[in-house]
Amino acid sequence: MTTVSPQADQSEVTESSHDRHHRLRWAILGVLALAQLMVVLDATIVNIALPHAQADLGFGDSSRQWVVTAYALAFGSLLLLGGRLSDLFGRRATLIVGLVGFAGMSALGGAAVNFEMLVIARAGQGVFGALLAPAALSLLTTTFTDPEERGKAFGIFGAIAGAGGALGLLLGGMLTEWADWRWCLYVNLVIAAIALVGAVLFIGKQSPESRPVLDLPGTITVSAALFSIVYGFSNAETNGWADWATITWLVAGAALLAVFVVLQMRTTHALLPLRIVLDRTRGGSFLVVFVSGIGMFGIFLFLTYYLQQNLDFSPIRTGLAFLPMIGLVIVTATVTTSVLLPRFGPRWIVAIGMLIAAGGMLYLTGLSTTSSYATDILPGLLIMGVGIGASMPPSMQAAISGVTADDAGVASATVNTMQQVGGSVGTALLSTIASSAASAYVTDNLGKVGNPQALEAMAAVHSYTTAFGWAAGIFVIGSVLAAAVITSGKLPEPDKDAVVIHA
Repeated sequence: MTTVSPQADQSEVTESSHDRHHRLRWAILGVLALAQLMVVLDATIVNIALPHAQADLGFGDSSRQWVVTAYALAFGSLLLLGGRLSDLFGRRATLIVGLVGFAGMSALGGAAVNFEMLVIARAGQGVFGALLAPAALSLLTTTFTDPEERGKAFGIFGAIAGAGGALGLLLGGMLTEWADWRWCLYVNLVIAAIALVGAVLFIGKQSPESRPVLDLPGTITVSAALFSIVYGFSNAETNGWADWATITWLVAGAALLAVFVVLQMRTTHALLPLRIVLDRTRGGSFLVVFVSGIGMFGIFLFLTYYLQQNLDFSPIRTGLAFLPMIGLVIVTATVTTSVLLPRFGPRWIVAIGMLIAAGGMLYLTGLSTTSSYATDILPGLLIMGVGIGASMPPSMQAAISGVTADDAGVASATVNTMQQVGGSVGTALLSTIASSAASAYVTDNLGKVGNPQALEAMAAVHSYTTAFGWAAGIFVIGSVLAAAVITSGKLPEPDKDAVVIHA
C-alpha cells in the first residue's frame, strides 16, 4: 500500500496551481493590460472633459488644474509605497484592492456635485492607482518566465503604457461629445469590473517566500520628496519657475530625496534597495523611462492644442488623429520585444528608438498656421510611433530584469514613478518654454502683423514648434544615456521560481 505524505500532497497541489497559472498566462496578461490601461487613461481622459466639468460644477480657471494635479500628486508620491505593499501582502491581493478602490473613487468623481468632491475623487484614484500599477507590472514579470513569451507580453504591456495617453484623449473626446463628461470617470467601472473578474478567476493566490519589513522612515521621506517634486513642477506650470513656492517645493523635494538615499544606504530593510538602481542596465532604463515621460507629453499636450485650436478638430477627431501612431507603437513594441530584444539586448535598440522619436518631433517643428494633417502631422506621428514602440517597452522590461521576487514590486513601482514624475516635469518644463516662446514672438512681431488674431495664432504655433524642438532634444539626451549607461548584451534569464502560487 502506497502512502502520500502531507508534504508531497501539498507539493502536488502547489505544482498543479502553478501549472494552471502558467496555462492561463495570456488571459492574465489581458487582466493586467486592462488594469494598466485604466491607470494610464486617467492621466489624460479627464483633460478633454475639463471644460464641460467646469461649466457643470461652476469652478474657475485657476482651480481647473487641480483636477489633473490631484491625481498626479497622489499617484506619483505613493508609487514606491504601493510597490512595496505588493511585495508585502501579495501582488494579487494588492491588484484586487487597487481595482476595487479605483472603481469606487471613479464612481465618486462621476457623481461629483461640487469641485471639492471631484478633486477628492481624483486624489483617491491616484492613491489606488499607486497600488494598481506596480502590482500589474510585477505580476507580468513573475507570470512570464520564458524569454520569448516575456518579450511578447512586455511588447503588449509597454505599448499600452506608451500609447495609453493618446487613447485617453480619443476615449475622452468620444464620451464627452456623445454622452457626458461624467462618463470619462464612470467608464472605469466597466474596465475595473472586467479586470476584477479576470483577476479573481485567473490569477492564483500568491505567497511571497519571505515578507519584507516595511521601511517606514524611507516610505515617509520618499513620499514627501516625490510629492514636493511633482507639486513644484505643477506650480511652475501655473506660476513660473521664479515663483517662491516653485523654488521652495523643488528644493525641499531634492533635499528629501538626498535624505532618502542616505536612509536606504543605512537600513537593512530598504524601501528601495540601492542594488536595484545601481545596476547599469536597470539604472539606465529607469533614466530612459523618465526622459521618455518628459518627451511624450510634448506630443500629446501641444499637438492636441494645435489640432483643436488651429485646425478646428473636434475632440473625437483629435483622438482619431493619434490612432496611426498608436497602431505603430503596438506593432513596433511587439516586434522589438519579442524578436530584437532577446537577440541583441536593450542598449542599442533603446538608443536608436529614442533617436527615431527625436526625428518625429523634429518633423513636427515644421508646422505652420497653414499646415495640413496628412502631409505635416501624420508622418511625424508615424515616426514617433516607431520610436516610442522601440524604446519604451524594452526599457520597461530591462528596468525590472534580474531582480529577485522580493524586489519585483518595488522595481516595478520605480518604473512607474519615473514615468509619472517625467510626465510632470515634461508638462511644466515644456509649458513654460512654450509660454515664453509665444510671448517673445508677439513682442518681436507686434508691428509686423497687423491682424491681432493672426498674430495670436502664429505665436501659438511658434510656441508649439518650440516645444517640439525641445522635446526632440530631450529624446536625443535619452538616446545618449541609453548608449552610455545601459550595458551591452542580452538581459538575464527570468527567475522561473519567482513566485509561489497557491490554490
